[in-house]
Amino acid sequence: DVVNLRIMFDPHGPAEGSIEAPLTALAELQRQGLVRHIGLSNVTANQIAEGRRICEIVCVQNHYNLAHRNDDGLIDALARDGIAYVPYFPLGGFSPLQSSTLNDVAARLGATPMQTALAWLLQRSPNILLIPGTSSVGHLRE
Repeated sequence: DVVNLRIMFDPHGPAEGSIEAPLTALAELQRQGLVRHIGLSNVTANQIAEGRRICEIVCVQNHYNLAHRNDDGLIDALARDGIAYVPYFPLGGFSPLQSSTLNDVAARLGATPMQTALAWLLQRSPNILLIPGTSSVGHLRE
């Protein structure tokens, strides 16, 4: 048995500090064939650089959406290096994206605001992978 992708995650959000110890342990599991790929979540650019010195990083998952765009430069750098970026809360999470501008653009496109926000993310960079979640069949169809 093998885990295809293991994402090392800090539930407290990005904070500077070393990720060497836990990532080295994960890399050892990868060397043993128990983990196929390693990704990082809630990390800073410095932590990604540190992680890449330890093992190959295939994806980074940080908070990013149309309204929360602190990782713009990071996304571009990861794209240049062929590393996937998986935004979490692509639609705003517990506080869904709401904007009159977003509503106006969506109306002009004949789409919903959420469809427009997801489309914007997909066109933002070729390395962005969306995994939106939903608890509603209606939202899934949308």
